[in-house]
Order: sequence, then C-alpha cells, then structure tokens
Amino acid sequence: MSRPHRHAVFTFIPLLLAAALLAGCPKKPATPAAGAPGPTAEQPPGMAPGAPGTPGAVTPVPPGTVGTAPGTPGAAPGVGAPTTPGTGPSVAAVPPTGVTPPAGMPSPKEFVATAALRNIHFDFDRYDIRTMDAQILQENARWLKANPGALVLIEGHADERGTNEYNLALGERRAKATRDYLVSLGVEGGRITIISYGEERPFCAERHEGCWSQNRRAHFLIKQ
Repeated sequence: MSRPHRHAVFTFIPLLLAAALLAGCPKKPATPAAGAPGPTAEQPPGMAPGAPGTPGAVTPVPPGTVGTAPGTPGAAPGVGAPTTPGTGPSVAAVPPTGVTPPAGMPSPKEFVATAALRNIHFDFDRYDIRTMDAQILQENARWLKANPGALVLIEGHADERGTNEYNLALGERRAKATRDYLVSLGVEGGRITIISYGEERPFCAERHEGCWSQNRRAHFLIKQ
C-alpha cells in the first residue's frame, strides 16, 4: 500500500467512529424558560390556563359582590331582599275592623262629615299622634264635650303602599290611637265608633308623597 493511500485510510476511520458515537447518543430535551407554565392534560389546545370553564378554574366575582349571593343559604339577612314600602315591623298586624261595626254600634252609613271636627294625619307607616295633630284633637275634644249628644265615627286610612291587609290593620291602629287620645282628654269612649278603610278610600289619587301624606289620616264624622 502506498504512503498516501495509508494516510487516507487512517483519516477516514476516526471520522467514521465519531459519526457512530454521535448517532447513538439520545438528544437532551430542551429546558423550558423559567416561569413559563407547561401545558396540562386537562387544558384544551388554545385555551389559556385557568380560563373559565376549565377544571380548577376560578369564576370571576363581579365588582361589588361580597360574600354569598342574595337569596342563597348563608347570605346575610336582609341583603338583596326586596323591600315593600309599608310592610315594615313598626305596626303589628291585627284583625282589621272592616266595614261592619260591632253589635250595638251605629252603622257607618248613619254618619256624615262635619266641618266642626278636623282630620289628623300620620307619618309613613306610623300611628302615633304627632304634636301638631294633638292640638287638633284638643280642639275636637272641646267641641265633643260641648255637644255631649253627638256620636262620632273615626275612620282610619292609609296610603296605597303595602298590602291591603296590612293597610287595613294600620288604618285601624290609627283610628284606635285617635279615639284613645280623645278619651284621655275626657271624651266618653262609648260615643266613639271606629272603622278602617285602609287604602280603599284615598283623599288624593296622585302617586307622590305630597298626596300620600294626605291619605294617611283619621277622618271624623258625626251621627245624623
């Protein structure tokens, strides 16, 4: 073998061994960049991790929502519950008087309005006598004591807010409070009949506070 040919053979053999060694070594997997999340088996392709609708995702809470939703078990009392005007707890519900007087009492049809006795009015959802109305009742009491033969009917009224049953009870409370005040001023209770119409006979038919305040009243009539 000539000298140049032997040199070529010795050069080719090391190259062949190096190629065989490189082909047999496994490739090292690429290391993900720090902080980059890897895909999970539950995450559908193209969906961001933690998106709503994926397992383990957190549903976003609307701004202003605190705790449990209204109407669900564990919700804070009163949160989100609809409030109906005129249905508060300040007046306990009682059986309404209605339009039928007790046995032995005159019928409401036997009474007529009189300018001698003035109406009084009440705050929303209340039946206590206000200072300004106490002065009116004092004047009414003086007239009744000056006319001892006069029998009086006191009608209790409410505005339209609240249920019919509630307003009948509230109207009765107002009529009773008015009667009791007159009795405390020396008017005989046996001369007084009371009745409640609730919201059924409004003085004013418009729907605003100026009108409702006129409907919350105790109205006086005398027997013909």
